[in-house]
Amino acid sequence: MASGKKQTQQLARQFFKLSVVDGVLSAERVSGVLEYIELHRPPQTLAVLKAYERLVTAEFARGRAVVEHAGAITPAALESIGAAMSQKYRRPIAAVARPNPSLLAGLRVRVGDDTYESSVVAQLAALGSAL
Repeated sequence: MASGKKQTQQLARQFFKLSVVDGVLSAERVSGVLEYIELHRPPQTLAVLKAYERLVTAEFARGRAVVEHAGAITPAALESIGAAMSQKYRRPIAAVARPNPSLLAGLRVRVGDDTYESSVVAQLAALGSAL
């Protein structure tokens, strides 16, 4: 059973590698991989698709900076955040705004699994834990 899971993961990784062009996830390649899987169903197709989906989703998240904000944010600020994150991670990163009134004021930026926060809520939480 373990070797079947290992083979499923290996196949999903191979499909994922085919989906990346010059270090960037390609929508056309993903579409092509899905068409191939549909025509040539591998053993344990559903498990392969789920593993492939996880890899694609994680890669997609690595290319986006989700900027949560309490107040208004300008397109120039978003562009600046995207440029800073692109420089930090050495890959293209697009900044996307997401309103979050629970922050009170400030920003929270998420790139993949990394979170950068400069908000009143975070500062109050830090102050509360210090007391």
